[in-house]
Amino acid sequence: MSDIERITQPIIVLDFGAQYSKLIARRVREANVYSLILPFNATRDEIQSHNPAGIILSGGPASVHADGAPMPDPGVLDMGVPILGICYGTHLLAHMLDGNVQRADRREYGIAQLNHEDRAGFFEGIDEGAQVWMSHGDSITKLPSGFEALGKTENCEYAAIADTNRKFYGVQFHPEVVHTPQGPKLLSNFVHHVCGCGADWSMDAFIPIAKQHVCDTVGDGRVVCGLSGGVDSSVAAVLIHEAIGDRLACVFVNNGLLRKGEDELVQRVFRDNFHIDLHYVDAEERFLSALKGVTEPEAKRKIIGKLFVDVFEEEAKRLGQVDFLAQGTLYPDVIESVSATGGPSVTIKSHHNVGGLPEKMNLKLVEPLRELFKDEVRSMGRELGLPGEVVNRHPFPGPGLGVRCIGELTKERLDTLREADAIFIDEIQAAGLYADIWQALVCLLPVRSVGVQGDDRTYEEVCSLRAVTSEDAMTADWFRFPPDVLQRVSNRICNEVAGINRVLYDVSSKPPATIEWE
Repeated sequence: MSDIERITQPIIVLDFGAQYSKLIARRVREANVYSLILPFNATRDEIQSHNPAGIILSGGPASVHADGAPMPDPGVLDMGVPILGICYGTHLLAHMLDGNVQRADRREYGIAQLNHEDRAGFFEGIDEGAQVWMSHGDSITKLPSGFEALGKTENCEYAAIADTNRKFYGVQFHPEVVHTPQGPKLLSNFVHHVCGCGADWSMDAFIPIAKQHVCDTVGDGRVVCGLSGGVDSSVAAVLIHEAIGDRLACVFVNNGLLRKGEDELVQRVFRDNFHIDLHYVDAEERFLSALKGVTEPEAKRKIIGKLFVDVFEEEAKRLGQVDFLAQGTLYPDVIESVSATGGPSVTIKSHHNVGGLPEKMNLKLVEPLRELFKDEVRSMGRELGLPGEVVNRHPFPGPGLGVRCIGELTKERLDTLREADAIFIDEIQAAGLYADIWQALVCLLPVRSVGVQGDDRTYEEVCSLRAVTSEDAMTADWFRFPPDVLQRVSNRICNEVAGINRVLYDVSSKPPATIEWE
């Protein structure tokens, strides 16, 4: 049981391989209730050890009748706590009790309208005919004993079901996605009205717990933190500094792959404003030398990651006795490093934090943010007094511009990319659009095109602009800019940045593309 769970009961989300499990947990937290994600095969005792106020069974790609379909511990149904099934989770409730689930004559994907009846506040504040998002091929054809239908759509007789005596509820639609606009309200109703949770999850409540956890973990030891200038490591550093003061030392490695002005920003904010013991290491030449001639994306990541650890370790040794390494690991990092199904998972790209500590450093970890989502970390940063230029920054990959400068990395190409990126961000901010975008970036492509600048024919490189909207980076859509904004960005880059004569805009969603190019 974590420190948080000692003062509040969590909602447990059992993950059956759903694309949106993390989004379910986030929606619960947005209702000011703490949530945790566990794999579907967590035992009853393991779940009970968290003293949950309720359990949510996620959706998933399987059919309950398929060979090897993921099934929870049957004891979950006997724990005496409220349960909400979502899509596949609702099929599980029917299948494991005495209901019936069959392949539907007419599958239902996309938007539908829900007609419902309220029971125990479950649909309180939900409009009749509310829009919901469906995605299922199976349907319930017979309700289990004690259940009744609470809602239906045109194609689904049992779109919402409940056994109010046992506080078991199920919805065929997905309340966690944006396509179900009143879904967050429905989840809030479940955790507050059905589970009886109070609204006691907030950064005001969590920060003192997190500080105490750092103090209890570290004791009289010293901590070193790898400060990148990004939101996660920045918030972790300030939190730890408030907890243990000058027993924290931060190491900031300039690997030559930073955004324009990032090294000055980090030193100003953390050394001058927060008076943190900051050690600056200029390792640009060392990184570029190691990366010379390397073009394969995963090879770049591994070289950058290994060399960062080497440089960091060398600087840490100069600090004398250090006992702990602080990392800005977040809850999504922890979840993504463990397959929800207990089997192998595909590596899209190597992770930057989790599992990256070399054994030879012989340091213990302190990760004060590992139970938080990104938006919660930003909220904590604001509570701790971090300036907006740090806490509101778009996500930035661990390998930095190394995975945005496509092809071989040279100082000349990186400087070109830095200038183009700065112009793009400057124009987004000037247009008042920065907060509407999850992530904006420029990629420099190893492609040359013919251009005309002045009276001269040019043969220069091409850059691609990318800006996406997202809630958790698991899925993303391209941002619809007003045409005049893109025109200003293109004009400025072509006029002000030597080496680029053509600007493209990436209109790929995720999936099939990723947010970063490499």
